[in-house]
Amino acid sequence: MSDKPECGGKAPALSVAQARQALLDAVTPVVGWEMLPIRTALGRVLSRDLVAPFDVPAHDNSAMDGFAVRAADLKAEENRLELVGTAYAGGAFSGQVGPGQAVRIMTGAVLPRGADTVVMQEAARLEGDGVILPAVSRPGQNVRRAGEDLAAGRAALLAGRRVGPAELGLLASLGLAEVAVHRRPRIAFFSTGDELASIGRPLGPGEVYDSNRYTLYGVLSRLGMEVLDLGVVRDDPAALERAFTEAAAEADAILTTGGVSVGEADYIREIMGRLGEVRFWRIDIKPGRPMAFGRLGDTWLFGLPGNPVAVLVSFYQIVLDALYRLQGLDPLPVRPSFRVPCDSPIRKLPGRREFPRGVLFQAEGEWRVRLSGNQGSGVLRSMTDADCFICLPEDRGNVSPGDLVEVEPFGRVL
Repeated sequence: MSDKPECGGKAPALSVAQARQALLDAVTPVVGWEMLPIRTALGRVLSRDLVAPFDVPAHDNSAMDGFAVRAADLKAEENRLELVGTAYAGGAFSGQVGPGQAVRIMTGAVLPRGADTVVMQEAARLEGDGVILPAVSRPGQNVRRAGEDLAAGRAALLAGRRVGPAELGLLASLGLAEVAVHRRPRIAFFSTGDELASIGRPLGPGEVYDSNRYTLYGVLSRLGMEVLDLGVVRDDPAALERAFTEAAAEADAILTTGGVSVGEADYIREIMGRLGEVRFWRIDIKPGRPMAFGRLGDTWLFGLPGNPVAVLVSFYQIVLDALYRLQGLDPLPVRPSFRVPCDSPIRKLPGRREFPRGVLFQAEGEWRVRLSGNQGSGVLRSMTDADCFICLPEDRGNVSPGDLVEVEPFGRVL
């Protein structure tokens, strides 16, 4: 899809779903991988399948403290068996369990030869040199079989999986000290606008501090990207062209904020089109709408709006899945959503998909949502005070108190 103007010089606006899918259809995972110690690999994405070199667990073992027996010996309401030894985790019983015999066994200990069942110690009663056990309800109970967690030769973790705490433990259980992961995508970003000031100096007349770069630094770092901050670039075509050229030489993707609308000083879309290609630049979304997507050589370009809240909404709703894809994640994380009553009235005209910011809370045992204050696209408090988006589809009109609405919790992304 290219930026070909229709009547009035405007390209058709895409829906949120169309824009998100267009990015996913275009973006592919970064090329390149590295071997890392497993602790260092936390948060990274596996670049190849990991195959279990042996069974986990390696032996049949006890799932709890108790007594290893032959199920055939436990037929009566009470059964007296001879206690012939103890099996410890890391210290197997060397003999064999014969008819009428039992071995005391600890959690994780190898199941002795001849035994097929473990009776938990709370059901047992010691008596002299023997033990009294009830009838077994199920042969094989309380036994973990060899290969129950992982069978030798089977894939333990597939390529495209992000390594989390549980995955670290699984890798360690296989004795793996290193793992192959995709290299981290390099993301360059900068803000545009003559009115923007960097923190650390007093504001001049008409200036505001640039918050967008810090927002992008936060979300990109939390995603595990390698970030390249190019600062604030003035509304000057030559300066913007230099910034694009520098970023494209270093990065897999470029994120900009501001300068993608139709104002006289909005140069981003024009320069993107001159240096590379613009695939679309208008989306039926609020807050937001002007957002350019294209390519400069092998580098993807995401031109986000300038208003601080619109930056976060368009990033989360449009760009996020594409960056997951760039990392090599497969399958992509699912966005959890559910419907709850809304306590706040919301004014909305049909036509665009809107994402007011909300706060989830419980009242009388029921989850509900309310607006997080002033919903202006420049009011970052509406994001810092929120924990979810209220997702209002294109055909939705006004929301009255008590109406059901769909909400998307931010989770750990924002």
